[in-house]
Amino acid sequence: MTPVCPPADHLQIATGKIGVLLVNLGTPDAPTTAAVRRYLAEFLSDRRVVEIPAIAWKPILHGIILRTRPAKSAHAYAQVWTDEGSPLAAITAAQARALQVLLGDGVKVDWAMRYGNPSIPSRLQAMKDAGYDRILVAPLYPQYSGATTASVMDRLGEAMGKMRWQPALRTLPPYYDDPAYIGALEEDVAAQVAALDFVPEVLLVSFHGMPQRTLELGDPYHCHCRKTARLLAQRLAVRLPGLRVKTSFQSRFGRAKWLEPATEATLEGLARSGTRRIAVTAPGFSADCVETLEELAIRGREVFEAAGGTRLAVLPCLNDGTNGMAMLETLVRRELAGWWG
Repeated sequence: MTPVCPPADHLQIATGKIGVLLVNLGTPDAPTTAAVRRYLAEFLSDRRVVEIPAIAWKPILHGIILRTRPAKSAHAYAQVWTDEGSPLAAITAAQARALQVLLGDGVKVDWAMRYGNPSIPSRLQAMKDAGYDRILVAPLYPQYSGATTASVMDRLGEAMGKMRWQPALRTLPPYYDDPAYIGALEEDVAAQVAALDFVPEVLLVSFHGMPQRTLELGDPYHCHCRKTARLLAQRLAVRLPGLRVKTSFQSRFGRAKWLEPATEATLEGLARSGTRRIAVTAPGFSADCVETLEELAIRGREVFEAAGGTRLAVLPCLNDGTNGMAMLETLVRRELAGWWG
């Protein structure tokens, strides 16, 4: 039987490749008021992030918040900005490069941000144009929240809705209690605490906060955070006996009630009750960012010391370190089963 071949003038289209797209929250393009205003306008316009009717929220956002908050946030970003740009973007890019080395040439690894650049639609289209028609999208949020993981799914849907020839997609599930994740946290935290030049009395496990209303509406984020902290504490009880572990929630915004206890209030309360040495870890963040490098390491330290504390160490996130990358490789290889490997 004569094989059917395309005509000589047939358009050459690349297909059949497999890709992985790492996705993190986002960052402004520069530590300036204008850049932060653009970023916050996109971030705070997401109905997943602010669940207030648009008719009530838009006047507040554009009439108050985007007039006052960008300058303050730009100052925070300026304190942690690096020669490579935003720490979050630089570390996410490094994670993509490290994962590429671990997976080898059979899979292409790229990265994107939910807000800001590079955007999810731009990277998804670029991968499809390059022949990657099976793509694992990996939101780097260990704990699920409608404001994070679900928002990534929404943006994916918007991007796919504008593509005539869509790739096949898989998405990485939340991994808040996955043994690979808990094991990576255990090894990383234990090693960092052992390397400190003081012995902490308390390990504060700080997660990004969410409005209390999200829990009441059925968002599992609070439960996921609590389980991560509980599993980590159980592991560390063997490795670091005598270390007290407490959990808190940071980054409160607005007047609504948020998940408690609040991180700054916890730091102040511990210091006032006589705790002098604390280590802080933020396992909900896959990469260090303004929330860990400025909010915890700078403002959190000021709060703790003003209340009488003497030593505070904010432990780096898993980032692109050995433990974090081994964990990410395990999760990604598992989700690619049947496609590759």
